[in-house]
This record gives sequence, C-alpha cells and structure tokens, in this order.
Amino acid sequence: MDKPEIIQMALQLKASDRYEVAEQIMQSLDKPDAAIDSVWAEEAVHRARACDDGRMKTLAFDEVFGRT
Repeated sequence: MDKPEIIQMALQLKASDRYEVAEQIMQSLDKPDAAIDSVWAEEAVHRARACDDGRMKTLAFDEVFGRT
C-alpha cells in the first residue's frame, strides 16, 4: 500500500477517527532527539557565558515585545 492509498483510506474515516489518526501521527513526530538536545544545550551554555561576560546585549521583555 502506498502513501496516496493510505491518505485516501484515511479520508474515508469519520472526522473523529481522522483526528485520532492525525494526532497519533503528530505524536510520533514529536520524539526527543539526543543529538539535537545536546547541540541546544551547548548553545544555551555558550549564550549564558556570553551574557555573564558582557559579550551579549540583553533586552527587557517589554522592549522585545513592545509593551510599555
């Protein structure tokens, strides 16, 4: 069975069943990736050190989002 056939079959389901199928597919895509998590952790440390050392300018929340 190929992708177009699967899609066509899914579209024949009632809305609540299509929602359940879509939800399970979306959850399967949202899995942790240790390699990506490691890269982001290193970047966070790099940015924190840059802030601590005064090498990075910080902005107040209200300044970033234009709230006064």
